[in-house]
Amino acid sequence: YLLGSIPSGLIIGKVFYKTDIREHGSGNLGGTNTFRTLGVKAGLVVTLADILKGTLAAALPHLFQVDISPLLAGIFAVVGHTYPIFAGFRGGKAVATSGGVVLFYAPYMFITVLIFFFISLYISKYVS
Repeated sequence: YLLGSIPSGLIIGKVFYKTDIREHGSGNLGGTNTFRTLGVKAGLVVTLADILKGTLAAALPHLFQVDISPLLAGIFAVVGHTYPIFAGFRGGKAVATSGGVVLFYAPYMFITVLIFFFISLYISKYVS
């Protein structure tokens, strides 16, 4: 949960842009709102950080050789991203963090979904 609670969008926004992205756009801390509010570079950094939060959380049971499902560990990171203790419980929608969990658990599925996401984005111009 604590790993997922690291508010990368808030950190990048405040440290490098002096902006709380929750006060702009959709009001979420996620990558999509970061892209809209702060631009491509910040959006990519935040999205990558959010993906890696999910990937690392899912990998922790494997790294520490604990008999817990990586999906269960990943769910806690997703909840942390959605309701981050470090950002007043106002987070993002956890799409990238959930994708990070899938990246660890089923990498080929992640790549497949990512390809379809970019095709849909190219055709529709809508992230959601």
